[in-house]
Amino acid sequence: MSRPTLSDVARQAGVGVATVDRVINGRARVRPETSQRVLEAAEAIGFRATGLIRARIDQRAGQFKLGFILQRRSAPFYSLLADALTDATHACSAIQGQPVVEFLNELTPQAVSEALLSMGSRVDALALVAADHPKVRDAIEQLHARGIPVITLLTDLSATHRVSYIGIDNRRAGRTAAWTISRLSKAPGKVAILVGSHRYQCQELCEVSFRSYFRENAPKFQIVEDLISLEDPALAQEATFDLLQRHPDLIGIYVAGGGAEGVIAALRDNPATRGIITVCNELTEQTQSALVDGIIDLVISHPRERLAATAVQAMIDALEGRSSGGSGSEQSTQHLLPFDIHIAENV
Repeated sequence: MSRPTLSDVARQAGVGVATVDRVINGRARVRPETSQRVLEAAEAIGFRATGLIRARIDQRAGQFKLGFILQRRSAPFYSLLADALTDATHACSAIQGQPVVEFLNELTPQAVSEALLSMGSRVDALALVAADHPKVRDAIEQLHARGIPVITLLTDLSATHRVSYIGIDNRRAGRTAAWTISRLSKAPGKVAILVGSHRYQCQELCEVSFRSYFRENAPKFQIVEDLISLEDPALAQEATFDLLQRHPDLIGIYVAGGGAEGVIAALRDNPATRGIITVCNELTEQTQSALVDGIIDLVISHPRERLAATAVQAMIDALEGRSSGGSGSEQSTQHLLPFDIHIAENV
């Protein structure tokens, strides 16, 4: 009787020959349950490399590559977040984790989807920050079909099979910004809001909640048109200069997205703006300096270390099967973290 072959193992396990080859040679990650099925099939038919299959499975246990796709490296916040995610991966005693971090200079949906699919071929699980778009959602669905769980950070996506969202409650953040400006202002006046793009769900929700608070609690304030920065500090600076020229009586600015560095630069260049109450996101060297100098008044910030630790744990849970998120959005999870509030007196 001839010895069992790879094809025999594949047939017994109900998988393809390529999958059996990947399990034996470790060429790419295979789902733990699939690897176990291959092992059981090999044992059942007396396959000669059963011991090697078992060794490969034991070798890979607890060893995960965790991928993180972040926005521009030039943005100070994302450099800090990358460090926190790297540290959290290395600090997690439950795995022998290897972080893989990639920054995107181009934030178009095509660039993001290509980065997703590329990194998905090199890691076991993936977390990203991205604007919501059909191309991005389609890439996540493709990764799901390949067994790669995807986590969203800071801003959620409407992809059916994203496993978890981890970030702050943006509804509360937007209302907190509105409360700050309305309470610190000496009298009602014009208020502006700057967003990177309305395709970022977090920013859209911040804006809606910001407007809602004023409509409900401070209707005498006037919110002027939105400013769009595309997450670019240079565009944010230019938009702020234009805003100040068109509305010299402006009393408040809420920077709900990226580009705070550009807004701060515009305000520094014009001493007449010192009375404008300004709320920004994320504590960095630049926003902390602006707080101390009285250029801005309040910073709403993600708790970076806690966010990173939560993200790593969510990725591990997904890989180990404790968080399926795979049969529909109703099984996905949200981790809403309390945000930090910074003023000049507590930084």
